[in-house]
Amino acid sequence: MKPQNLLFSLFLFFTVTTAQTTIQPGTTLLAANPDQKWWSPTNTFYVGFSQVGSSSSYTLTINYNGGVPIWTAGNGTTTVDSKGSFQFLSSGNLRLLNGSGAVVWDSNTARLGATTASLDDFGNLVLKNGTSVVWSSFDHPTDTIVPNQTFSVDQVLRSGSYSFRFLRTGNLTLTWNDTIVYWEKGLNSSVAANLTSPALGLQRTGGLTIFDVAFPSVSYTVAFSNDYDEGGNRSRFLRLGKDGNFRMYSTDIGSGNTTMVWSALTDQCEVFGYCGNMGICSYNESSPSPNCGCPSENFEPVDVNDSRQGCRRKVEIGSCVGTATMLVLDNAKFLTYQPETESQVFSNGISACRVNCLSQSSCIASTSLSDGSGMCYLKNSDFISGYQNPALPSTSYVKVCGQAQPNPPPGLQIAEKSKSSSLRVWVVLVVVVITLLGLIAVEGGLWWWCCRNSPKFGSLSAQYALLEYASGAPATTEGSIPGTSILSSSNVSALSTIAASAPTPSSSSSFQTLGVSPLASGRNIERASSALLHSDPN
Repeated sequence: MKPQNLLFSLFLFFTVTTAQTTIQPGTTLLAANPDQKWWSPTNTFYVGFSQVGSSSSYTLTINYNGGVPIWTAGNGTTTVDSKGSFQFLSSGNLRLLNGSGAVVWDSNTARLGATTASLDDFGNLVLKNGTSVVWSSFDHPTDTIVPNQTFSVDQVLRSGSYSFRFLRTGNLTLTWNDTIVYWEKGLNSSVAANLTSPALGLQRTGGLTIFDVAFPSVSYTVAFSNDYDEGGNRSRFLRLGKDGNFRMYSTDIGSGNTTMVWSALTDQCEVFGYCGNMGICSYNESSPSPNCGCPSENFEPVDVNDSRQGCRRKVEIGSCVGTATMLVLDNAKFLTYQPETESQVFSNGISACRVNCLSQSSCIASTSLSDGSGMCYLKNSDFISGYQNPALPSTSYVKVCGQAQPNPPPGLQIAEKSKSSSLRVWVVLVVVVITLLGLIAVEGGLWWWCCRNSPKFGSLSAQYALLEYASGAPATTEGSIPGTSILSSSNVSALSTIAASAPTPSSSSSFQTLGVSPLASGRNIERASSALLHSDPN
């Protein structure tokens, strides 16, 4: 055997023999110790606690190596605090406890005689009584399907208000609130009739197949991932999202990264209830993600922080009997699926579709199709899910109280937001500029005050004042102002004589360019000024 092969064999042997394959009763996992895990034999999967975002809550999950969850104890909202624990009891029960000791989930297997637990290399957590399986996570799926997992007709995936089922007819369905089927895909009736025990499975390579449990070799692929059969260490999984869409993801085991490679609905706005009751789903050019809004300004969001919670009327229809009107929504439709369509579909023109809804007290909205069918759907249910898109060939109407108040055009809304944003920017700039000017003014005032009271600069100020007075005073005749004497030309000559008799400053003196001697003190010039101002010009 080559040395490298020997080393690989030793590594594989060490990995397999040291991985925890059997979990004994009395074993406990602690939420406070995230490094504590139950591993599958080849370390492909593990059971452990996962922190929910940056909160102090934790979920107990089965994960791909790398942290991608495939199963959750309880459901997507079942959490514990940092003192929570997950126990395999001597009674054979799996139990999830909060820090207070309260049981938040258990497997209900205390009377089934389970003596061991294990996590296999397919990601299936199994409880056994001897060699018999009495419970498994694959038999109790939450929101995910992985390769080698058989999804049967009596099982359900759930996420929020949405559920995924595989019907005995061979059809895959997505349902809102267990009542509205908004997506369906499967085999034609002739093929489905030949299946005695239909089941759904996912190939590791990315194929979604329907097969017969009684004849596993016979299978029908109903969907392929867009990376089908690529990647040696790559696996796929199916997940029902909280947004109601059913997607296939690809992951390189150990990386923790996922990539969407297939989705049941390519248009997210076709998911019933995505934007909540009376919410309108739409798209804009700036983002490929759907946006949720209200039909008009007659409505307001239920939760301003979560647009998917839908909208409510500002004034209920019952409060304005006789004054209700129909709001027009161009290129919009209200999603209508079975069983809603049984008694609410008519063949009417656009005007008749609007008037019929307005005249019926039970009707709250309607949609008129402009696709050539002439169909009109009246909405009498309490839950309305809308979709607006310029490409939709339909017009919808919503009953409102009083005058209809349409939303501003999308371009105007963007312009208003841009204008508001620009105004905020200008306000900030003005505040900053005023603050800076104020600081400069204060600093300048302090500097002037300090210089004015400084002996060094005080004399310079006096000299400047004297020279300015001597050179710029207007020629006024004596006696123009009673009791005063005005500086005459002889006074100016005297000042010039004083300035000329002053010692010549050194070349390094900063006063040289000013024509003023730095050796002439301010007090001497003040005395000279006083003498000249009070001297008799004659």
